[in-house]
Amino acid sequence: MLATDLASGVAWCERTLGVAPTAGGEHPLMGTHNRIFNISGPVHPRAYLEIIAINSIAATAIPAGARRWFDMDDAALQQQVAQHGPQLIHWVASVPDVAERCAALAALDVERGAVITASRPTPNGLLQWQITVRSDGLRLMDGCLPTLIQWGPVHPCDSLPASGVQLQRLALQHPQAATLLTVCEAIGVADKVAIAAGDAPNLTAQLITPRGPVALSSRTPE
Repeated sequence: MLATDLASGVAWCERTLGVAPTAGGEHPLMGTHNRIFNISGPVHPRAYLEIIAINSIAATAIPAGARRWFDMDDAALQQQVAQHGPQLIHWVASVPDVAERCAALAALDVERGAVITASRPTPNGLLQWQITVRSDGLRLMDGCLPTLIQWGPVHPCDSLPASGVQLQRLALQHPQAATLLTVCEAIGVADKVAIAAGDAPNLTAQLITPRGPVALSSRTPE
């Protein structure tokens, strides 16, 4: 979930899902920060929801001319979030061998980006991971094609308590559904999502929450 700032993101979470995320931290590389909470369940074990925002008082360490991950520097996306509130914009798939999966994408002429090493401090020590990031910051296929991540020895869910929220279904709708399916199969994540054709791209997460069933959508409200 992309938020204009963390305070509004946390308020949205409490209001919409009935939980208050407290875990999270800073991303010094990107000048962003987050709050996360566990949404693992039988269908999607080791899953969490991230509320992320630009930290207005932090500098970035990315090269000059590069942009933050997840299209966070895109003015149109920023305007949508400012107008409509926190928005589901993307998903990140955990893989055991990110370099190998990037090679599989390259064989399909898909440039997912360089594999960079990132980290953030936590009360339980340094959380480390390798993640695909394009220098232009772009999500691909309107956010439906996942960013790839390979965790170090520690996964965030190892220390996240149950939240009362569980991810039941992640669905992707896209005009190029066949291409999206082929790419997801190549990186070994097609079994994690439901993929269907549609006139407009849309990413939907169906959740069970303390407030009942909730569906989050990447489609901007009319």
